Amino acid sequence: MTPEEFAAATNVSRETLAGLVTYQQLLERTQSRFNLVGPSTLPEIWSRHFLDSAQLLPLIPNDKRVLVDLGSGAGFPGLVLALLDPRLEVHLVEGNRHKAGFLAEVARATGAARRVTIHAARIANATPKLAQRADIVTARALAELEDLLRLAQPLLKKGGIALFPKGAKAGAELTRARKHWTMTVESLPSRTDPASTIFRISDLARK
Repeated sequence: MTPEEFAAATNVSRETLAGLVTYQQLLERTQSRFNLVGPSTLPEIWSRHFLDSAQLLPLIPNDKRVLVDLGSGAGFPGLVLALLDPRLEVHLVEGNRHKAGFLAEVARATGAARRVTIHAARIANATPKLAQRADIVTARALAELEDLLRLAQPLLKKGGIALFPKGAKAGAELTRARKHWTMTVESLPSRTDPASTIFRISDLARK
């Protein structure tokens, strides 16, 4: 996928696309030092990372504004969502200081810094500051679903939702998670991988 094909698939503005191209360039420049993404995925960055993140945006209700992205790594999906929707207030939680520094650099270079807050801390350490502030919690390739629910639950406001892209084992993870959690779950198809699923979770509570 090319930047132009991404723009056609997502209907982003030229300005937004320019920000994402800057993001791509910084990622490619920094990758060799900090191993931000799997090296084999770099040639497919627009589909594997940018589109995979962007597909979450239509799943966010219009009245939801505060997004907390756990284990942000190179910024997928949280930083991409911040660039796509300037109405969002995005909090990126990343414990690796090199990756957190990269996120700060991208936010500055793309003009997103005013609406993005980077928490260079372990999730457990960032949770007290962000407790019950999130309308949306996201995480990508971070942990099994049951662990993600444990991390997300203290952060979510009443009426908040979690958006978790999961791979081929999504069904089994959901079965295990239901042993300890009650929730409303929508299982949505991924646009980038037919074997993957996006869980949109609401009404989350421990059993």
